[in-house]
Amino acid sequence: MSNKQVAVFYGDDASPEVMQPTVDLLRSMNLGIDFIEPLVGQAAKEATGTLFPDAAKAQIDAADATFFGSTSGDSTPVLFYLRWGKQTFANVRPCTYVPGFNSPMANPTGIDFAIIRENLEDLYLGLEGDTQDLAGLNLYSRHARANLSDLGPGKYAIKAITEQGSQRVIRYAFELARQRSKQKKVTVTCKYNMLAVTDGLFLELAKQIAQEYPDIAFEHFIIDDFLCRMITDPHALDVVVMPNLYGDIMSDGAAGLIGGLGLAPSGCYGEDYAYFESAHGTAPDIAGKNIINPTATVLSAAMLLEYLGKDEAARLLKGAIGAVYANQEHLTADQGGRASTSEFFNALRAKLQGALANN
Repeated sequence: MSNKQVAVFYGDDASPEVMQPTVDLLRSMNLGIDFIEPLVGQAAKEATGTLFPDAAKAQIDAADATFFGSTSGDSTPVLFYLRWGKQTFANVRPCTYVPGFNSPMANPTGIDFAIIRENLEDLYLGLEGDTQDLAGLNLYSRHARANLSDLGPGKYAIKAITEQGSQRVIRYAFELARQRSKQKKVTVTCKYNMLAVTDGLFLELAKQIAQEYPDIAFEHFIIDDFLCRMITDPHALDVVVMPNLYGDIMSDGAAGLIGGLGLAPSGCYGEDYAYFESAHGTAPDIAGKNIINPTATVLSAAMLLEYLGKDEAARLLKGAIGAVYANQEHLTADQGGRASTSEFFNALRAKLQGALANN
């Protein structure tokens, strides 16, 4: 059996400080995975004249998945290709409390749900411009009771919710709920009271699809009501699916329930491809200080292993994370500890080696 191939992009600012050791850790597990590093960014531009050469794109296409470091710079074209080029429409953001996480909640034990964010449309299509360009369309606002041109100069953004985009991410949510061993429930949330056409379509399609899954409980809430429920009773949630913008915001808020973005993994799934990255950004303010929390990156790596069918390895990796947090001696500053990133990895490596020896 040939090895799996994973394309790796280490990212910008502080991201390589957690990506490189995580890849090294995965390599040490001897899992039959080849990690390839396509040439992109400034080095690629110097060598080929472009930030994202065709050779790098071909390596992504040939790989089984991509492990992607947080970016805000020259590797951004790669991210756009991984999303829209590979049509990774379902951004899965788990929110799972691990004992030892520095959660602000009085009773975080048992919090375990996943937010699925539609990843490709909504306001994130980038359809923006000057409102004067739309003056000839005579767009009438039923809320403002005026034409757009009567409101004065300004800018616009188009929110687009399509049937295909909604159906596939909602159906993905129901399939994920079937796989999870907990409540087997799907919650849909958006602003369907004010955006009755766009978000109303998302809700209506969800109601139709829910009828295909009689074994899965179904509920829906307006997004502001959902936010209150997520904070006051997160234990009641299982799989939550929503349009792109809401999902981007709510998943970051969900990370706050368990202790912050440094703990939040992420995976983006399409019909035949997926990529994995931590939910946090590049953390330029702490780049080079060796203090960034690697937990989100390591847990994203565990999601990668699960996608590749390496379930036991993923279980051991998550177990090693749990052991580090249970011990409490090698946590980074964001979790109330004093350990450096390197010290965290040393502790994680020791826990993982012990688990592999006893497995």
